[in-house]
Amino acid sequence: MGLIKKLAGQSAIYGISSILGKSINFLLVPLYTGYLPKEELGSFTMLYAMIAFLNVIFTFGMETSYFRFSTGKGLDPKVVFQNAQSLVAVVGLSLGIILFLFAENLSLLFDYQGKSHLFQWAAMILTIDALMALPFARLRLDGRSLTFALLKLLNIFLNVGFNVLFIVVAYHIVEGDILQILYPFVSQWYNPDWGVDYILLANLLANLLILPFLWKLAGQWKFQLKRTILLPMWKYALPLLFMGLAGVTNDVFSRGLFEYALPDGFYPELTSREAGGVFGATFRLAILMSLIIQAFKYAAEPFFFQQSENKNSPLLFARVMHWFIIFCTFLMVVVAVNLKLIGALFFQADGYTAALPMVPILLMGYLLLGVYYNLSIWFKITDQTRYSFYITLVGAFITVVIILTLVPIWGFIGGALSTLGSYLVMVLLCYFIGQKYYPIPYQTKKDIGYLIIAFLLSYGGFLLDTGSLAINFILHTSIILLYGGLIFLMEKKELYSLLKSLSKK
Repeated sequence: MGLIKKLAGQSAIYGISSILGKSINFLLVPLYTGYLPKEELGSFTMLYAMIAFLNVIFTFGMETSYFRFSTGKGLDPKVVFQNAQSLVAVVGLSLGIILFLFAENLSLLFDYQGKSHLFQWAAMILTIDALMALPFARLRLDGRSLTFALLKLLNIFLNVGFNVLFIVVAYHIVEGDILQILYPFVSQWYNPDWGVDYILLANLLANLLILPFLWKLAGQWKFQLKRTILLPMWKYALPLLFMGLAGVTNDVFSRGLFEYALPDGFYPELTSREAGGVFGATFRLAILMSLIIQAFKYAAEPFFFQQSENKNSPLLFARVMHWFIIFCTFLMVVVAVNLKLIGALFFQADGYTAALPMVPILLMGYLLLGVYYNLSIWFKITDQTRYSFYITLVGAFITVVIILTLVPIWGFIGGALSTLGSYLVMVLLCYFIGQKYYPIPYQTKKDIGYLIIAFLLSYGGFLLDTGSLAINFILHTSIILLYGGLIFLMEKKELYSLLKSLSKK
């Protein structure tokens, strides 16, 4: 129980900070949908899909490799960090310079004529992200979750602040609505034709400002490149690189592909690029589940590596999985049954409510991604990371196939099913292969039962609409209480034991 308490505590810090940060960041959704044309949101979705894809190449799996070689190989963690960070810096700077120099060609290739600066800024964002990846990983490995969380929050505050300044404040100053004393200064640099440009610029400035703080707090970095350390790290990380690329295809790249798979006129009120913007923006309504998964991953990845030598680790991993599923399924039910209210709060413009039915599917998809993160520990601690590539490649293939086949038929729902279908297959493959190489006594039947019941309640609760806000509230609350009561009845003894453990000082 003590180890689960430690994991829960660190996950809580990561989770609270992530939820708080994203809640602040989430305010950008009504800002974007209210101030930017849908076509600009389509450009935003496409560019950030590209950035997410390239981000994996810039860090090439070295975060997980750093965890592995700092915990179970008898090496000095400081030496491992110096070498890993040095290699990431060399690769990141080299790739960033190449991307920067070819920005004009990329702007023509992706139909962004006259916007080469977008790809230059993207190159700089990717380089800085790479330089920050290992220092953030070091904070996680050292158990400095609060420092990690505060730095992430500061980065988000800066990013949101710059977005508000460029997209809202500057606009109203130039329009003559506010602060006319600043008009001569602001009008010299404000460009009313920029939309996604300001989003990228805000991201770049926020990252530039956070980088020196992170390097200072993470500890001294001395440039070292030792072949005896880096070669085995590289061999371990290489399959993770391909896993990451395929994973981005599953999660993010599908958003960029959506607009190209959707037939012209599928949604009469939207162009394909505008529909891509709606698709990407509505994805954000599943962000709470994504945040919980990310917070869990932040805490669990170094935790799993540190516990891998414990003879009781399989039982511990199974117990972590079980309570992870319980917590996340409950969260899914709460969010899904209140989805129409949440959507009404954040989407004021026309055209967005048509995509809401895909969100319960996305919630389940992200939950399965969290299950996959739990399952994937077997190939990480047995150094069989090649399986990560095989499994994720299958998932990426399924994503692309479903996008190309179901989006032309079902539109937004088809896009959401690509996420759900991909992660479901990855979970099944990882489970069955993993049980062969590293058996873990998961409560499989019980966990599957929770997943099925929670998904049915989630989608049923979302569709349930009597036309009365009061009656809807009562019914939706009853669904949440029903599932909570089921959990209590099924886990009464364990729940009392866990809560008692977590309450100990």
